[in-house]
Amino acid sequence: MKIKINGKATSTDSSSLFQLMSERRIAPDNLIVILNGFQTPEDLPVHDGDEVVFIEKGKMPDRTEFEAMMSARHTPHIYEKLKQARVALAGLGGLGSTIAVALARTGVGKLHLVDFDVVEPSNLNRQQYKIKHLGMKKTEALKMELEEINPFITVLIDTAKIAEDNIPHLFAEDDIVCEAFDQPDAKAMLVNGLREHFPNKKIVAASGLAGYESGNFIATKRLMKNLYLCGDGTTEARIGRGLMAPRVSICAGHQANMVLRLIMGMEDA
Repeated sequence: MKIKINGKATSTDSSSLFQLMSERRIAPDNLIVILNGFQTPEDLPVHDGDEVVFIEKGKMPDRTEFEAMMSARHTPHIYEKLKQARVALAGLGGLGSTIAVALARTGVGKLHLVDFDVVEPSNLNRQQYKIKHLGMKKTEALKMELEEINPFITVLIDTAKIAEDNIPHLFAEDDIVCEAFDQPDAKAMLVNGLREHFPNKKIVAASGLAGYESGNFIATKRLMKNLYLCGDGTTEARIGRGLMAPRVSICAGHQANMVLRLIMGMEDA
């Protein structure tokens, strides 16, 4: 039968994981075994088309095996679709930077980062930056972080302030755009501009994620064709109610998950 082992197509007569280990002369000690996205210590049966990953702790794999190991815990057969996708992050604050990290770990092939700002100390309470990034352009700092997380994706950057007149130029090549601004007027400007110039482009926006109210109120809704909204819709940032990492991260997770669903062809929220 034909299976994949550590990302490489191979033929085998082995019918179980332990038989495969014996066939490949892999010692079971200090070994992680993943079958079709599920880590297991058991001698499970292996079938035609299965994906098996053997990770020997402390051993540096070659590039092909390394990429397969990074995606080994994915649901099978989605990585190829993710590699072909291109997603834009409009705004690289708490939402945008967190969405970008999630999508990089997921393996989205091209991430397009758009922001004009620099990293400053108050960003560190919820954004995916470190002290070493202070004073750097957010686009450049986040690109550095993402490439350390996943060297197998392409990170494109535009260090620019998004305005009505540059939306057609900035987002022409992106399949999906994540709106990740703080200010309501900027959110409306981007969403309206994208829908005017690219009516078939998918947009995942956010509203209502400030403070420390219950995270259970944050949800994903399909507002209309190609437009999705994540958040609770009410708890905006204002005096006395700031932006904090836990709730911002919950909303960013909703946006990243909706992006994943759209890449996989699932358009319901």
